[in-house]
Amino acid sequence: MTIKVYEVTREGLTRILREEAEVVPLARPEASHQFPACECPQCKAPAR
Repeated sequence: MTIKVYEVTREGLTRILREEAEVVPLARPEASHQFPACECPQCKAPAR
């Protein structure tokens, strides 16, 4: 897998922050890297 970091300005101009590099993905993300469960009314389980 490769990754390249860049930013885009409001005018649509891009600037490379880090050149493309090879990375090895983790088999399973660390718990600290996972998003918390959504708490919006649509996603929340109904109270019983």
